Amino acid sequence: MHQPTPPSLADDNRRLRDGPPWLAVPDDGPAPPRARAPRPASVPVAAARTAPGAPSLKYATGLPPAHTVLICVALPGLAISTERGQLTGHGLEGFYRAGRRLLARCQIRVAGREPLAVQARMTGADCARFVGTLRASPTVGPDPDVVVERTRHADGTERITLHSSALHPLRLPLEVALATDLAELSAIASGTPGPELPASVHGSGLRWATPHGNASVTADPPPADALASAGLLRWEFELLPGGTASVELRVRPDGAGPPRAVGHAATSLLAPAQATGDHPGVTGLLRTSVDDLQALLLRDPGHPSDTYLAAGAPWRCGLAPAEALAAARMALPLGTRLAAGTLRTLARIQLRGPGPRTGMIPGPRRDAGAHLPPGCTGTEATLLFPVLLAEARRWGLPEQETRELLPAAERCLTWLRTTVGDRTYLCDPQPGGPVRSETQAHAHRAALLGADLLDDYERPGATGLRQWAAELAKAFRADFWTEDRGGGRPVAALTPEGRPLTQFGSTAVHLLDTGLLGAGRPAPGLLDKVRTGQLARLLGGPAMDSGWGLRGLGAKEAGHSPFGHRSGAVRVQETALAVAGLSVAGYEKEAGGLLRGLLAAAEHFGHRLPEMFAGEQRSDGSAPLPHPAACRPAATAAASGVLLLTTLAGIRPDTPAGTVTLRPVASAPLGELGLTGLRVAGAPFSVRVSRLGLAMVEEAADGLQLGV
Repeated sequence: MHQPTPPSLADDNRRLRDGPPWLAVPDDGPAPPRARAPRPASVPVAAARTAPGAPSLKYATGLPPAHTVLICVALPGLAISTERGQLTGHGLEGFYRAGRRLLARCQIRVAGREPLAVQARMTGADCARFVGTLRASPTVGPDPDVVVERTRHADGTERITLHSSALHPLRLPLEVALATDLAELSAIASGTPGPELPASVHGSGLRWATPHGNASVTADPPPADALASAGLLRWEFELLPGGTASVELRVRPDGAGPPRAVGHAATSLLAPAQATGDHPGVTGLLRTSVDDLQALLLRDPGHPSDTYLAAGAPWRCGLAPAEALAAARMALPLGTRLAAGTLRTLARIQLRGPGPRTGMIPGPRRDAGAHLPPGCTGTEATLLFPVLLAEARRWGLPEQETRELLPAAERCLTWLRTTVGDRTYLCDPQPGGPVRSETQAHAHRAALLGADLLDDYERPGATGLRQWAAELAKAFRADFWTEDRGGGRPVAALTPEGRPLTQFGSTAVHLLDTGLLGAGRPAPGLLDKVRTGQLARLLGGPAMDSGWGLRGLGAKEAGHSPFGHRSGAVRVQETALAVAGLSVAGYEKEAGGLLRGLLAAAEHFGHRLPEMFAGEQRSDGSAPLPHPAACRPAATAAASGVLLLTTLAGIRPDTPAGTVTLRPVASAPLGELGLTGLRVAGAPFSVRVSRLGLAMVEEAADGLQLGV
């Protein structure tokens, strides 16, 4: 009999990289024919409406809700459950591997009854624990005497344990009903997963097979009875008073072993940082952030030593270049290995050969809300590439790796200068697109940090980049600011005719990010001091600060919606960038308010921050409202936790110069804070900030000097 070939890790990564096809939008350039690295994955759901030939919008609005489920992640494995613990096959529930649902239904009955669910909680990024109870003795009154515990892992393992507290022996039959549709996540998201498949008895469990895939469930100990027609496995246990009995189920593609989760195999990739301090939330936030980053790691299938972050679960378990670079940048305090792997992976898909897109890193378009057309994430990724390389070098990226990646960064910078040409501004790549404020901020930062990088390695082009950056800043201050009675505000974009679009939103935080988040020395910004102060007041005002974080669009702006993913929802990454940028610029009051609000929201979300949540105003006794379509965990949200806490210490390394400078937030908004297990210059780094806002290095690499 022909045995199907077990799925390979390359197959897993192929499914993950492609993402749900109905969510994808056109790339901003074809990948080079020789590229073996992952293509950019899908983008947020609302962007699907921009794709030519995409399904109707009813699919996007009909997404199964993700805010009420527990998502265990250890890519390429997922396990998605409701708080009941029973997998019923409805919505997203099930065990997944590489985007395919291997098991949709796993319902248990003990002594003929379903346990009463009493608790469900995450015990780690990849594991959830469910507890239920039932009465097995008819004379015990209202008290349950059997506890049913289920521990579910993203690797496809579930352990069911029965605990008896009865005063006499119990005979407890256990039934597990299993079923699956072997559906792709994209089909489940669009509401067309397909029917349940017939099962066959296979070894110590059941098996399902189709021409497109297969799966099996094996049990230890083997069941006393297996009924393929009903999808049932049965056991009968004799439990003495105080006794226990357990069954372990293993869900696998037929013939395959457990998924090789990248995060578990690369424990040294991200430093095991820890936080302690006066604020009760800092410990859980940093621990959960690091765990979620580990869980979202993926390997480049053609170069398994290179890893990068998937954008988020459940919808975006693949490579999204802009998000991968942004998350790796915020995670630099955990080491430079992730940055190096991300840069190498994207360098392999960088466009080559003749043409205006040469040097660009392709990426899908991203919905920008009601006021602007979709933006080009390829432009953002291309501008982030040299920034990440320059900052990673200062955090300790080895010289050999920097030199290997330098040609790709030079191609990004050449694309920038070629695309701008004789103009002042970097325009959208699509014809007739607007000139966006945040794009100019990305380009200005890339030009300055890229020029430093070129100078350090005696490469040509630095002078031209600095001259253009100076011209850009001068023109930007004249064209991208509008005066009003409140002191003025930055302009979001200019139309092709030069008309300003003045809707004020959180994308303005990028004007504060001039490279100080990881560089060793200041860089001039696009705004002068007076306008930076006005921007700080706007970001800290009630129209933008919801009390939980920064709204994507001001509450008084036309089209504001608390749940709009670009028109009012709190986006965690932009709130973290605002905290960091405001702190560096000296506006600690506004930064502290946003920081405390986001930490309060994190506690309501169990410290696992989603990529976004509703921008409803905080009030006494309220809680942040989750967004039903948000990824959780998400790479940028998890990395934001690292950025938020390290910002308070103001760590500014310059490894090539052998120094590290501390510029802590003087107001110490969270009181005393200790950070251990970070990594600077390839060695452990620990720092403590006192309640007076004074910082002290407690551990550092040999030879690293404290800068002034």
